[in-house]
Amino acid sequence: MKIVFATNNLHKLQEVRQILGDSFEVLSLKDIGCDVDIPETGQTLEENALQKARYVYDNYHIDCFADDTGLEVEALNGAPGVYSARYAAMEPTGSTDSPKSHDSEANMARLLRELSDKDNRKARFRTVIALIQKKDVCPCGCTSIKQEHLFDGIVKGEITTERSGVEGFGYDPIFRPEGYDQTFAEMNAEQKNSISHRGRATAKLAEYLLK
Repeated sequence: MKIVFATNNLHKLQEVRQILGDSFEVLSLKDIGCDVDIPETGQTLEENALQKARYVYDNYHIDCFADDTGLEVEALNGAPGVYSARYAAMEPTGSTDSPKSHDSEANMARLLRELSDKDNRKARFRTVIALIQKKDVCPCGCTSIKQEHLFDGIVKGEITTERSGVEGFGYDPIFRPEGYDQTFAEMNAEQKNSISHRGRATAKLAEYLLK
């Protein structure tokens, strides 16, 4: 089955391809000739995932899915949440156009600073995947509509006091999942994918697609 994942993030692409396996040919935005930086202006993970998937489907007319992920920290009232990828760029001294936008090191540094005097370090990762497919509504295929579906995955854990590990990406070096003594960045891909938020959401996606 051929399907587009609305991303050019090589880390995410590799992770999802590993999870979905040989049953799917997962194409990136680059593979379909899309070099547009698709806006993510939603206020929720669901809105952002749908925004990206709708852009690809409406412009390239191919079945696709998109994801958005947020790290939600209890002591920070759920922040950085939907702004996780550009958290450092949104400090009072920066802007969303700052070079720090999507800078993992800067994002982790800000989060560790903000939790430096907090005893509660509980957090969770949440991924939402939006799938859009073309569905025929006439036996002869002369009429079709698009169908949208949402899948989510959550993993609970805590924010460590310092970085540990070199695998993964994003906040992985400072996130330790519940019930484990390693951060995501200390786990290999197979270990992480078996319990991660994206792994859980992608598993739901695969289950639906293979029905």
